[in-house]
Amino acid sequence: MSRIKIMTDSACDIPKELEEQYDIRILSFPVTVGDKGYLERIDFTNEEFYEILQNTPKIPSTAQITVFQFEEEYETFYKQGYAELIYVSIYSGGSSTYNNAVMARKQFYASHPEAQEQFEIHLVDSKTYTVAYGYPVVESAKKAQRGASSGEIIAYLTDWFDSVEIYFAPYTLEFVKKSGRVPAAAAFVGELIGLRPIISIIDGETKVIEKVRGDKAILPALLKRAKERVVPQTPYMLVRSTKNEECADLAAQLKKQFGYEAVGQFDIGAAISINAGPKVVGVIVKGQNRRTK
Repeated sequence: MSRIKIMTDSACDIPKELEEQYDIRILSFPVTVGDKGYLERIDFTNEEFYEILQNTPKIPSTAQITVFQFEEEYETFYKQGYAELIYVSIYSGGSSTYNNAVMARKQFYASHPEAQEQFEIHLVDSKTYTVAYGYPVVESAKKAQRGASSGEIIAYLTDWFDSVEIYFAPYTLEFVKKSGRVPAAAAFVGELIGLRPIISIIDGETKVIEKVRGDKAILPALLKRAKERVVPQTPYMLVRSTKNEECADLAAQLKKQFGYEAVGQFDIGAAISINAGPKVVGVIVKGQNRRTK
Protein backbone atom coordinates (compact mmCIF):
# COMPACT_ATOMS: atom_id res chain seq x y z
CA MET A 1 0.00 0.00 0.00
CA SER A 2 1.20 3.49 -0.83
CA ARG A 3 1.77 5.60 2.27
CA ILE A 4 0.07 8.53 0.51
CA LYS A 5 -3.70 8.61 -0.12
CA ILE A 6 -5.00 10.73 -3.00
CA MET A 7 -8.49 12.23 -2.61
CA THR A 8 -10.61 14.61 -4.65
CA ASP A 9 -14.26 15.50 -5.27
CA SER A 10 -16.73 14.46 -7.94
CA ALA A 11 -16.50 17.59 -10.11
CA CYS A 12 -13.11 16.17 -11.20
CA ASP A 13 -14.96 13.97 -13.75
CA ILE A 14 -12.45 11.12 -13.44
CA PRO A 15 -13.88 7.99 -15.10
CA LYS A 16 -14.81 5.24 -12.65
CA GLU A 17 -12.32 2.78 -14.12
CA LEU A 18 -9.43 5.15 -13.35
CA GLU A 19 -10.85 5.88 -9.89
CA GLU A 20 -10.76 2.17 -9.12
CA GLN A 21 -7.49 1.36 -10.89
CA TYR A 22 -5.50 3.97 -8.97
CA ASP A 23 -7.45 3.75 -5.69
CA ILE A 24 -8.51 7.41 -5.70
CA ARG A 25 -11.05 8.49 -3.10
CA ILE A 26 -13.70 10.71 -4.74
CA LEU A 27 -16.22 12.54 -2.54
CA SER A 28 -19.63 13.06 -4.14
CA PHE A 29 -21.31 16.42 -4.38
CA PRO A 30 -24.96 16.49 -3.31
CA VAL A 31 -27.31 17.42 -6.17
CA THR A 32 -30.90 18.60 -5.66
CA VAL A 33 -33.46 18.19 -8.45
CA GLY A 34 -36.82 19.63 -7.46
CA ASP A 35 -37.46 18.25 -3.99
CA LYS A 36 -35.23 15.19 -4.40
CA GLY A 37 -31.62 14.84 -3.27
CA TYR A 38 -28.97 12.78 -5.06
CA LEU A 39 -25.25 12.11 -4.89
CA GLU A 40 -23.16 12.64 -8.01
CA ARG A 41 -21.48 9.45 -9.35
CA ILE A 42 -23.65 7.29 -7.08
CA ASP A 43 -27.33 7.90 -7.86
CA PHE A 44 -27.15 8.49 -11.62
CA THR A 45 -24.85 8.21 -14.61
CA ASN A 46 -23.78 11.27 -16.56
CA GLU A 47 -26.11 10.34 -19.43
CA GLU A 48 -29.03 9.96 -17.02
CA PHE A 49 -28.29 13.37 -15.56
CA TYR A 50 -28.24 15.03 -18.99
CA GLU A 51 -31.77 13.70 -19.47
CA ILE A 52 -32.79 15.07 -16.07
CA LEU A 53 -31.23 18.42 -16.93
CA GLN A 54 -33.19 18.75 -20.16
CA ASN A 55 -36.52 17.73 -18.63
CA THR A 56 -36.61 19.54 -15.28
CA PRO A 57 -38.32 22.97 -15.26
CA LYS A 58 -35.99 24.38 -12.61
CA ILE A 59 -32.20 24.14 -12.86
CA PRO A 60 -30.82 21.59 -10.35
CA SER A 61 -28.44 22.78 -7.66
CA THR A 62 -25.36 21.43 -5.93
CA ALA A 63 -24.29 21.75 -2.31
CA GLN A 64 -20.84 21.79 -0.76
CA ILE A 65 -19.15 18.82 0.85
CA THR A 66 -19.38 19.42 4.58
CA VAL A 67 -16.78 19.83 7.32
CA PHE A 68 -18.19 16.73 9.02
CA GLN A 69 -17.68 14.63 5.87
CA PHE A 70 -14.06 15.71 5.63
CA GLU A 71 -13.42 14.92 9.28
CA GLU A 72 -14.80 11.43 8.71
CA GLU A 73 -12.49 10.93 5.74
CA TYR A 74 -9.43 12.13 7.67
CA GLU A 75 -10.35 9.79 10.53
CA THR A 76 -10.75 6.84 8.18
CA PHE A 77 -7.40 7.21 6.43
CA TYR A 78 -5.57 7.98 9.67
CA LYS A 79 -6.90 4.76 11.18
CA GLN A 80 -5.97 2.85 8.02
CA GLY A 81 -2.34 3.76 8.61
CA TYR A 82 -1.65 6.24 5.84
CA ALA A 83 1.20 8.64 6.54
CA GLU A 84 -0.17 11.41 4.31
CA LEU A 85 -3.32 12.50 2.52
CA ILE A 86 -3.39 14.83 -0.48
CA TYR A 87 -6.82 16.30 -1.22
CA VAL A 88 -7.25 18.24 -4.49
CA SER A 89 -10.41 20.34 -4.57
CA ILE A 90 -12.64 22.07 -7.07
CA TYR A 91 -11.80 25.79 -7.35
CA SER A 92 -12.29 27.39 -3.94
CA GLY A 93 -13.93 30.46 -5.49
CA GLY A 94 -16.65 28.31 -7.01
CA SER A 95 -17.45 26.24 -3.93
CA SER A 96 -16.92 26.41 -0.17
CA THR A 97 -15.75 22.81 -0.26
CA TYR A 98 -12.03 23.65 -0.09
CA ASN A 99 -12.57 25.95 2.92
CA ASN A 100 -14.55 23.17 4.62
CA ALA A 101 -11.59 20.83 4.09
CA VAL A 102 -9.32 23.40 5.75
CA MET A 103 -11.66 23.79 8.72
CA ALA A 104 -12.02 20.03 9.08
CA ARG A 105 -8.23 19.60 9.15
CA LYS A 106 -7.99 22.08 12.02
CA GLN A 107 -10.74 20.29 13.93
CA PHE A 108 -9.27 16.85 13.22
CA TYR A 109 -5.88 17.80 14.67
CA ALA A 110 -7.57 19.43 17.67
CA SER A 111 -9.31 16.10 18.34
CA HIS A 112 -6.21 14.01 17.51
CA PRO A 113 -3.12 16.00 18.59
CA GLU A 114 -0.98 12.86 18.32
CA ALA A 115 -1.82 12.66 14.60
CA GLN A 116 0.13 15.82 13.78
CA GLU A 117 3.36 13.79 13.89
CA GLN A 118 1.90 10.70 12.23
CA PHE A 119 -0.55 11.81 9.53
CA GLU A 120 0.00 14.88 7.35
CA ILE A 121 -2.98 16.35 5.47
CA HIS A 122 -2.15 18.40 2.36
CA LEU A 123 -4.94 20.49 0.82
CA VAL A 124 -4.59 21.75 -2.75
CA ASP A 125 -6.95 24.28 -4.35
CA SER A 126 -6.99 23.35 -8.04
CA LYS A 127 -8.29 26.77 -9.12
CA THR A 128 -10.14 24.98 -11.90
CA TYR A 129 -12.86 22.52 -12.85
CA THR A 130 -13.60 19.10 -14.41
CA VAL A 131 -10.67 17.01 -15.73
CA ALA A 132 -8.45 20.09 -15.69
CA TYR A 133 -7.90 18.82 -12.14
CA GLY A 134 -9.11 15.26 -12.63
CA TYR A 135 -6.25 14.45 -15.00
CA PRO A 136 -3.43 15.59 -12.66
CA VAL A 137 -5.14 13.81 -9.76
CA VAL A 138 -4.88 10.54 -11.70
CA GLU A 139 -1.24 11.30 -12.50
CA SER A 140 -0.63 12.04 -8.81
CA ALA A 141 -2.13 8.69 -7.81
CA LYS A 142 0.20 6.98 -10.29
CA LYS A 143 3.15 8.82 -8.77
CA ALA A 144 2.09 7.82 -5.26
CA GLN A 145 1.89 4.17 -6.31
CA ARG A 146 5.41 4.42 -7.74
CA GLY A 147 6.71 5.76 -4.44
CA ALA A 148 6.97 9.50 -5.15
CA SER A 149 7.09 11.80 -2.13
CA SER A 150 4.28 14.21 -1.27
CA GLY A 151 6.65 17.07 -2.06
CA GLU A 152 7.21 15.75 -5.59
CA ILE A 153 3.48 15.24 -6.12
CA ILE A 154 2.52 18.69 -4.84
CA ALA A 155 5.23 20.33 -6.97
CA TYR A 156 3.75 18.57 -10.01
CA LEU A 157 0.23 19.68 -9.09
CA THR A 158 1.31 23.27 -8.48
CA ASP A 159 3.02 23.49 -11.87
CA TRP A 160 -0.02 22.01 -13.62
CA PHE A 161 -2.52 24.34 -11.95
CA ASP A 162 -0.32 27.35 -12.71
CA SER A 163 -0.37 26.34 -16.38
CA VAL A 164 -3.70 24.70 -17.22
CA GLU A 165 -6.29 26.49 -19.38
CA ILE A 166 -9.85 25.47 -20.31
CA TYR A 167 -11.63 26.59 -23.49
CA PHE A 168 -15.20 25.43 -24.09
CA ALA A 169 -18.49 26.34 -25.73
CA PRO A 170 -22.09 25.44 -24.88
CA TYR A 171 -24.38 24.75 -27.84
CA THR A 172 -27.26 26.47 -26.08
CA LEU A 173 -27.28 29.47 -23.79
CA GLU A 174 -30.31 28.23 -21.84
CA PHE A 175 -28.31 26.75 -18.98
CA VAL A 176 -25.64 29.41 -18.62
CA LYS A 177 -28.55 31.86 -18.57
CA LYS A 178 -30.30 29.93 -15.79
CA SER A 179 -27.11 29.54 -13.80
CA GLY A 180 -26.24 33.24 -14.03
CA ARG A 181 -22.93 32.68 -15.86
CA VAL A 182 -24.15 34.99 -18.65
CA PRO A 183 -26.59 37.85 -17.93
CA ALA A 184 -30.10 36.79 -18.89
CA ALA A 185 -30.70 39.56 -21.41
CA ALA A 186 -27.39 38.96 -23.19
CA ALA A 187 -28.07 35.25 -23.30
CA PHE A 188 -31.53 35.79 -24.79
CA VAL A 189 -30.29 38.13 -27.51
CA GLY A 190 -27.35 35.86 -28.28
CA GLU A 191 -29.66 32.88 -28.76
CA LEU A 192 -31.90 34.81 -31.12
CA ILE A 193 -29.07 35.78 -33.48
CA GLY A 194 -27.24 32.45 -33.18
CA LEU A 195 -24.25 33.60 -31.15
CA ARG A 196 -22.20 31.05 -29.26
CA PRO A 197 -19.73 32.11 -26.55
CA ILE A 198 -16.20 30.71 -26.41
CA ILE A 199 -15.45 30.63 -22.70
CA SER A 200 -12.10 30.36 -20.94
CA ILE A 201 -11.36 29.29 -17.37
CA ILE A 202 -7.89 30.26 -16.14
CA ASP A 203 -6.92 30.53 -12.47
CA GLY A 204 -10.60 30.09 -11.62
CA GLU A 205 -11.68 33.12 -13.65
CA THR A 206 -14.42 32.45 -16.21
CA LYS A 207 -14.50 34.79 -19.21
CA VAL A 208 -16.34 34.97 -22.51
CA ILE A 209 -13.33 35.56 -24.74
CA GLU A 210 -15.07 35.42 -28.11
CA LYS A 211 -18.53 35.17 -29.64
CA VAL A 212 -18.97 33.21 -32.84
CA ARG A 213 -22.02 32.97 -35.07
CA GLY A 214 -23.57 29.54 -35.38
CA ASP A 215 -22.65 26.03 -34.25
CA LYS A 216 -20.26 25.41 -37.14
CA ALA A 217 -17.98 28.23 -35.99
CA ILE A 218 -17.37 26.67 -32.55
CA LEU A 219 -14.79 24.03 -33.46
CA PRO A 220 -12.55 26.33 -35.53
CA ALA A 221 -12.55 28.83 -32.65
CA LEU A 222 -11.60 26.17 -30.08
CA LEU A 223 -8.93 24.75 -32.38
CA LYS A 224 -7.44 28.20 -32.88
CA ARG A 225 -7.28 28.88 -29.13
CA ALA A 226 -5.74 25.50 -28.38
CA LYS A 227 -3.05 25.94 -31.06
CA GLU A 228 -2.18 29.40 -29.76
CA ARG A 229 -1.98 28.42 -26.11
CA VAL A 230 -0.65 24.87 -25.79
CA VAL A 231 2.96 24.16 -24.87
CA PRO A 232 4.11 21.68 -27.55
CA GLN A 233 4.19 18.01 -26.60
CA THR A 234 2.30 18.50 -23.34
CA PRO A 235 -0.85 16.48 -22.53
CA TYR A 236 -4.21 17.87 -23.60
CA MET A 237 -7.72 16.51 -23.27
CA LEU A 238 -11.26 17.11 -24.49
CA VAL A 239 -14.47 17.47 -22.52
CA ARG A 240 -18.04 16.96 -23.62
CA SER A 241 -21.53 16.44 -22.31
CA THR A 242 -23.10 13.63 -24.30
CA LYS A 243 -20.98 11.66 -26.72
CA ASN A 244 -21.19 13.97 -29.70
CA GLU A 245 -19.70 14.05 -33.18
CA GLU A 246 -18.36 17.55 -32.60
CA CYS A 247 -16.01 16.37 -29.85
CA ALA A 248 -14.76 13.50 -31.99
CA ASP A 249 -14.22 15.92 -34.90
CA LEU A 250 -12.31 18.34 -32.66
CA ALA A 251 -10.17 15.46 -31.38
CA ALA A 252 -9.26 14.48 -34.95
CA GLN A 253 -8.38 18.07 -35.89
CA LEU A 254 -6.24 18.56 -32.78
CA LYS A 255 -4.38 15.30 -33.40
CA LYS A 256 -3.60 16.47 -36.94
CA GLN A 257 -2.40 19.88 -35.75
CA PHE A 258 -0.40 18.71 -32.70
CA GLY A 259 0.91 15.45 -34.13
CA TYR A 260 -0.26 13.37 -31.15
CA GLU A 261 -3.55 12.27 -29.60
CA ALA A 262 -5.43 13.75 -26.69
CA VAL A 263 -5.24 11.97 -23.34
CA GLY A 264 -8.94 11.27 -23.81
CA GLN A 265 -12.45 12.58 -24.31
CA PHE A 266 -14.16 12.99 -20.93
CA ASP A 267 -17.83 13.39 -20.00
CA ILE A 268 -18.57 16.26 -17.67
CA GLY A 269 -20.65 15.37 -14.64
CA ALA A 270 -23.60 16.98 -12.89
CA ALA A 271 -21.62 19.59 -10.94
CA ILE A 272 -20.34 21.11 -14.20
CA SER A 273 -23.16 20.41 -16.67
CA ILE A 274 -25.67 22.20 -14.42
CA ASN A 275 -23.92 25.44 -15.39
CA ALA A 276 -22.96 24.58 -18.97
CA GLY A 277 -25.87 22.51 -20.25
CA PRO A 278 -26.34 19.04 -21.73
CA LYS A 279 -24.34 19.73 -24.90
CA VAL A 280 -20.86 21.19 -24.51
CA VAL A 281 -17.50 20.69 -26.17
CA GLY A 282 -14.16 21.93 -24.90
CA VAL A 283 -10.41 21.48 -24.84
CA ILE A 284 -8.01 21.64 -21.90
CA VAL A 285 -4.37 22.48 -22.54
CA LYS A 286 -1.21 23.08 -20.56
CA GLY A 287 -0.04 26.58 -21.40
CA GLN A 288 2.92 28.59 -20.18
CA ASN A 289 3.37 28.62 -16.40
CA ARG A 290 1.84 31.91 -15.28
CA ARG A 291 3.98 32.11 -12.13
CA THR A 292 7.38 31.67 -13.76
CA LYS A 293 7.01 33.66 -16.98
